[in-house]
Formats: sequence, structure tokens, C-alpha cells
Amino acid sequence: MVRLSIVIPAYNEEKAIGNVIDDIKKVMNKTNRNYEIIVVDDGSIDKTTDIVKKKKVKLIQHPYNKGYGAAIKTGIRNADGNLILITDADGSYPAEDIPKLLKHSDKYDMVVGARTGKVVKLPIFRRPAKYFLNKLANFLAGVKIPDLNSGLRVFKKEIALKFMNIYPSKFSFTTTITLAFLGSDYTVKYVPISYYKRKGESKMKPWMFNDFIVLIVRIITYFNPLKIFLPISVLLFLAGASLYTYSTFILNRLLGVSTEYKYTIIVLILTAIQIGFFGLLADLVSRKK
Repeated sequence: MVRLSIVIPAYNEEKAIGNVIDDIKKVMNKTNRNYEIIVVDDGSIDKTTDIVKKKKVKLIQHPYNKGYGAAIKTGIRNADGNLILITDADGSYPAEDIPKLLKHSDKYDMVVGARTGKVVKLPIFRRPAKYFLNKLANFLAGVKIPDLNSGLRVFKKEIALKFMNIYPSKFSFTTTITLAFLGSDYTVKYVPISYYKRKGESKMKPWMFNDFIVLIVRIITYFNPLKIFLPISVLLFLAGASLYTYSTFILNRLLGVSTEYKYTIIVLILTAIQIGFFGLLADLVSRKK
């Protein structure tokens, strides 16, 4: 039977970590799965460590705060299971939804708990950013992604290890692993789950929005560079062609196009061609990975 490793990254989560562990044990003990719980204490300075030590689970401690993604990577490396399930230590993801994901874990490489269930307590200020990021990821990845960065998901350890070199150490881990699996044509299943208000102070900050945009573009460029380079190339070429048409037929300067227009048209079209060829070269390199 496949062993399941449940990884819980924790940083100053004394208000919820105890209940989270108890709830997971209560749910998992009703299943027939062989499992372990790994709590990665990411340099907490509150009572998180003391609480976890009383719960008889595997505890791994970072000497200082390294980040959400770094904690999960530590958990993956130290997991005994063939399947990895990650969840948060703040009580926002209901343990009772875990069996919903495990139900599909045999057929899919990754199963994600999409926060589209009956109860979704996502902070209002994060909803517009989440919507925009999902739409951007959907366009660049070419598939519908109901929830790009859900922190409750189960995936095969063997596959996850292939991308360890690109996982960031901060909050972008879930976004990266989603795009990595989709970009490599692994199967991903989305299951609606509830999402509750977290206990304790959120570690997410509004300015991280820009970091997520850069990350999405970077990951898509890594796996499918033409998705990035081809639209830019086409837009620049159309801009050059439009400027030529305007200067020639609108301004009627077929033989007397100003030097300014000439240089601009040449630069736009040559840049478009260069970016297009660079995208093709990047795509060839990407397919050899």
C-alpha cells in the first residue's frame, strides 16, 4: 500500500497547529491509509515547537525562517511516502476535505483542493489579485486553472522531485508546482473544497502580487517559451506593419517616408523577427529537458 506523507509547514502558528494536527489524525484514522505527519517548523519564535512536540508526529526544525516553499521542500526530502499531501498550519483548510483529494490520487499525478466550495473565507483584498493571476496563468498555460495557489493538494513525490531546482523558497511554491506539472503534461485534478478564515496573522503581503506575476511569466517561459515570445513578436511585427501602412497610405509618403518613420519601422520589424527566432530556439531547448 502506498504510504502517504502529510507535510505541514509552520511558522509562528501556535494558535492553530495543535488543532490542525488533531483534526488530520482524526480524519486519517478513519481511512485505511498508512500515513505519517511531518511538521516543518520554519524557525518559529512562539510556542509552535512546544505544541508539536506533544503531538507525536515527525518534527523537523529550521534554525531560522527560510520561507514557506523551503519548509515544504524540506518536508518532501524527508518524507517516507510515495504520495505527498501538503496543507497549512493555520486552520484554513478543513481536514475533512482531505479524503476527497485522496480519492483521486491513484488516477492523477496531482490533485488540488480548489477553494470554490460552499464556504470560502478568502480576504476581500486578495480576491481581485487572485482572479487576475488565475486568468493570466490560464492564458499562458493554455488550460483552465480553478485555483492556482491552493495550499491543500496531494501529489506524487517522484514527480515533484524532478522540479526541486525551480521551486522558490517563499510563498510561490504552490504556483510553481502547479505550472510545472501542467507545463510537463502531468495530469492534474481539481476538487472543490471549503476555505476558512485563518487563525493568527497572515504572512501574505499585498506587494507580493508583483512577485507572483513575474513568477508566472518565468515558469511559463521555462516550460513553454513560445507562449511568451510569440505574442510579443507578433505584436511588434504588427506595430511595424501598421506604422508602414500609416506612413505610406495615410500620409501618402511612399517615396518620402521620414527618417524617423524608417528607423522605427525597421527596428520594430527586425526586433519582432529576432524575438520570434529566439522564442523558437528557447522552445527547442525546453523540449530537450
